[in-house]
Amino acid sequence: MNFQNREILWEPSPDQSENSQMAQFIGFVNRKHSLSFQNYNDLYVWSITHNSAFWETIWHFSKIIASQQYLSVVSDPGKMPGAKWFPSARLNFAENLLRYRDPHPALIFQGEGLSPISLTYKDLHDKVRNVSQGLRALGVEPGDRIVGFMPNLPETVIAMLAATAIGAIWSSCSPDFGIKGVLDRFSQIQPKIIFSADGYRYNGKPFDSLEKLQGILKELPSIEQVIITSYLNKEPNLNKIPNAISYEDFSKPRKNRETDLIFEQLPFDHPLYIMYSSGTSGLPKSIVHGAGGTLIQHLKELQLHTDITRDDVIFYYTTCGWMMWNWLISSLAVGATIVLYDGSPFHPGPDALWKMANDLKITIFGTSAKYISACEAAAVQPATRFKLKNLRSILSTGSPLVEENFDYIYRDVKTSVQLSSISGGTDIISCFALGNPMLPVRRGELQCRGLGMNVKSFSTSGKSLIGEKGELVCTSAFPSMPIYFWNDRDSQKYLNAYFRKYKNIWHHGDYISISTDGGVKIFGRSDATLNPGGVRIGTAEIYRVVDTLAGISDSLVIGQPWADDERIILFVKLVDGTSLDDE
Repeated sequence: MNFQNREILWEPSPDQSENSQMAQFIGFVNRKHSLSFQNYNDLYVWSITHNSAFWETIWHFSKIIASQQYLSVVSDPGKMPGAKWFPSARLNFAENLLRYRDPHPALIFQGEGLSPISLTYKDLHDKVRNVSQGLRALGVEPGDRIVGFMPNLPETVIAMLAATAIGAIWSSCSPDFGIKGVLDRFSQIQPKIIFSADGYRYNGKPFDSLEKLQGILKELPSIEQVIITSYLNKEPNLNKIPNAISYEDFSKPRKNRETDLIFEQLPFDHPLYIMYSSGTSGLPKSIVHGAGGTLIQHLKELQLHTDITRDDVIFYYTTCGWMMWNWLISSLAVGATIVLYDGSPFHPGPDALWKMANDLKITIFGTSAKYISACEAAAVQPATRFKLKNLRSILSTGSPLVEENFDYIYRDVKTSVQLSSISGGTDIISCFALGNPMLPVRRGELQCRGLGMNVKSFSTSGKSLIGEKGELVCTSAFPSMPIYFWNDRDSQKYLNAYFRKYKNIWHHGDYISISTDGGVKIFGRSDATLNPGGVRIGTAEIYRVVDTLAGISDSLVIGQPWADDERIILFVKLVDGTSLDDE
């Protein structure tokens, strides 16, 4: 599928390649297993043919913290779904992310129109301890659901870590969601506690969240406590919110309680996150991801494929409702500094995020293909305004990064940057294909398939294709597969979502082609899911709203290719005597 003109736009220097953590890992594998791998391809082939040995080696290389070690790496490895990873191990996700407690910066928060705020790893640990103690005082136990209706604030990260330290399950929606969208998600999982902010800022305007929160709480009777962060107002009016307490009061240190943060030691596959992926029928799927699988997969991707160290400052433009937020926050386990941004990426001007990258000395800049296209359309030329001397890597996901996007980055942003298009999904909370510090960047391609991910391009008959467009499949089990769907007792929703097309093989619903040397092209969705701007929207979510509107007897929603992206078009059939107007 047009792997003819494979122009190289960037290559690592010998020093960059040899000093990368990927190169260190190759040496680690060679010593541990008496092998003599010289390059990434050797390592990749071994990782998918010796799956158990590979994931065990990642466990040791990444120094996963566990109170009880594993006796076996995987049981039923050939079963999809059903393989159980590190079944006897006991660990805590938050403990692995809070392994550092020093003065090194952990979080830098940049709100739209606000000055940056920084938290050290010691600050973060202490704040998580206080909130976790508050949750324990409310009777929160392992398995309880704690949710966030929050902007991308430090308080959101603290709440997630405090909940997962106890073994509670975290789920979140961005505050720009409508009431129905939030309820379609949270009502399925019956959360006990909700964290919210009084509002958020976007494009120079404040947006109140408390009125929306009232509407949510009316339909969410499982909520016992509402914890509200003051973001827009110093003292928001909480009188109209039942069972509400300010985050400031809730997070105060508690006297006569344990002085340290307690991390519950739980099985490797203990539920960690509930994520949502909508389809073409019914409510959004409530996908449950396990703590250990998420942790080991993210450490592999962050350390090896992204080459993140403690010296890095990593940013991803994301809300708390997108899996890239969860991926970004796992960078704490490496000890890097995370930049959180809340607001419009184009306020006060179209180069706002590039200015922030320059000012905060960001080394890894993550965004979407849609943002890169928008910058190009707005004629933003960061290279002419900013030095960006610390920036070494740009990550892009959400939708395919087209050849012209590559040209824009190397022409108008920085010639010496590694541009890594990455692709995976909410369904696996990670990537199938992504970057590599040892390989060149070729125009229009993802650099490689991820280690341990046996990704292939399949024909409709299940034949593996090279250089041809086919269905993205994964033919071996991997740790970050969902552990189950919520309220899916017989696993039928799970099986129908990924295993209906090819038996015992993960079918992702994307078109892909793979070159002879492992370069990857992604072509978008192969199923009926819409994908405008890289945001996957199931047609069911639109029909559920349209069906409540008077005057419409039938409707059809489609995706149409449009300007290197996709736009959604809604057709409606009106009831006789009804006319369609703006209202």
